[in-house]
Amino acid sequence: MSGPLARPARSWHNPDMNSLRSFVALGSIMLWACGGPIAVFPGGALDGPVKPVPQSFEFARDAGTIQLESRPEDPYSVNIACAIVGDDLYVSAGDNESQWVENIEANPMVRLRVKGDIYELRAERVTDEPEMQAFAEEWIKNSWARDPRTLDEAWVYRMEAR
Repeated sequence: MSGPLARPARSWHNPDMNSLRSFVALGSIMLWACGGPIAVFPGGALDGPVKPVPQSFEFARDAGTIQLESRPEDPYSVNIACAIVGDDLYVSAGDNESQWVENIEANPMVRLRVKGDIYELRAERVTDEPEMQAFAEEWIKNSWARDPRTLDEAWVYRMEAR
């Protein structure tokens, strides 16, 4: 069909397609530009000022989501919840051996971004029963958290100074 009532073919000149392409391009630029993770999508190297490891991570108790960067040779970062037990900061993947868990198992050197600051740390897997008990009690205070004591295998890590 041709003439003034003809519907234009989908092309770069179609406003709907232009909007979609602009949205995809903007999203790609944002992912590339910020390096870190966005929502559930992993990112690369975290940016921010590197700070000395604090004596206590108590200040992070109200941080909500933090960012964890693993695989230093090819940084891979994710948004993750944490728990504070005493002065220590813990992260957990539950019973899911996710990509960041695989990365930490291969190389425990990690970086955390907490409230905009970067801390260079080493992830130590928790296997000690009393330590797992203390972690689990803090972890399950969050309504979204599964009790790691009920899992056949739990991937829980304590963050330590390098």
